[in-house]
Amino acid sequence: QISVVGVYVFLYGQLYLVLSGLQSALLIKAHHQNMKSLETALASQSFLQLGLLTGLPMVMELGLEKGFRAALSDFILMQLQVASVFFTFSLGTKAHYYGRTILHGGAKYRPTGRKFVVFHASFTENYQLYSRSHFVKAFELIFLLIIYHLFRKSDGKFHVMVTYSTWFMAMTWLFAPFLFNPAGFAWHKIVDDWSDWNRWMMNQGGIGVQPEKSWESWWNAENAHLRYSVLSSRIIEVLLCLRFFVYQYGLVYHLKISHDNKNFLVYLLSWVVIISIVGLVKLVNCASRQLSSKHQLIFRFIKLLTFLAVVTSFILLSCLCKLSIMDLIVCCLAFIPTGWGLLLVSINRALYQLFNILFHNCPNSLLTAQIVQVLRPKIEYYAIWEPIQVIAHAYDYGMGTLLFFPIAVLAWMPIISAIQTRVLFNRAFSRQLQI
Repeated sequence: QISVVGVYVFLYGQLYLVLSGLQSALLIKAHHQNMKSLETALASQSFLQLGLLTGLPMVMELGLEKGFRAALSDFILMQLQVASVFFTFSLGTKAHYYGRTILHGGAKYRPTGRKFVVFHASFTENYQLYSRSHFVKAFELIFLLIIYHLFRKSDGKFHVMVTYSTWFMAMTWLFAPFLFNPAGFAWHKIVDDWSDWNRWMMNQGGIGVQPEKSWESWWNAENAHLRYSVLSSRIIEVLLCLRFFVYQYGLVYHLKISHDNKNFLVYLLSWVVIISIVGLVKLVNCASRQLSSKHQLIFRFIKLLTFLAVVTSFILLSCLCKLSIMDLIVCCLAFIPTGWGLLLVSINRALYQLFNILFHNCPNSLLTAQIVQVLRPKIEYYAIWEPIQVIAHAYDYGMGTLLFFPIAVLAWMPIISAIQTRVLFNRAFSRQLQI
């Protein structure tokens, strides 16, 4: 877990350096003072430190179990058998569940099986198991790496040395379940997985519907631990979610449309854009709930008007304010993490609990507190909870589609499936090699 936390601290530190302009200032000063050797030394140091950060725990664990001489030979053999992928993936598992248990409690046993069983796990099953523990965090690392790549001022060698292990960790967290999944790249299995994935995403949840049958039931089950958390744990969770708002605050000032304006008004305008997006989601959601079943023509007309309004806004911004393609990419990098942060804060409901405590502790507001308690279910469901659920559904569907696309491309090439079969079912697995 310390290794994963170290990677996060390092990347968010680099994010601050590149977005604040501090890295550029330091490099300019080093260039004027002819200190290029310092950058090379720092690159080599980062190369060794981050490499040891991800590989050293594996060597230490083997060394304590078998001795360091046997650990070295086992370490080399394990690299040839792609064991580093499995070990890096297990780091994400431990970091996620240790952190959740320490913060919210609720430790429980998850049976994983102890025998060598060959079966194909569907894409839906893998997404349910590893979405919050690995996939979300891997996408977060990729966002950080992309932003660092776009706005860095260092040379290419320094960039590669610093980020190579983090890219490996992110790719491992995304694709390790499918690499070790038998028939994971068989085309007929991919087609069935895509149909099953869409069916699971679109099925309606509710009482008695299992999480394996509906996304809505799974989403409620994934957030069930927040209902029983104490207020301090919820506040800590909200504070941790605030890191997703750093992207927006730093990136909006790097847009070409802002013309290097550092006024706080630019940041406020970015929030106007986010509120407008949430309002559009609320509008389409209300129209879908009230008109889609009986007045489909009106509902489609509303969706068409919404689409035309968005396209017209982009055209006007492009013509009047010189909005570029790069600005759109930067906006996506800024607003997608912000939306996810708002989603996590809204699910947490710590603010609602603080609001209730405030009213209960105030003796002159008993009537107001009673009114709030009576109206709270309606307010949360209609005004807040439905748009939250729609946005969460869109995020999960988008992440699943982005994750499924490269797997489908690899499955389209028959040689990939053949290579995976040879790797999984070789003599090492038949000897029941322990990893």
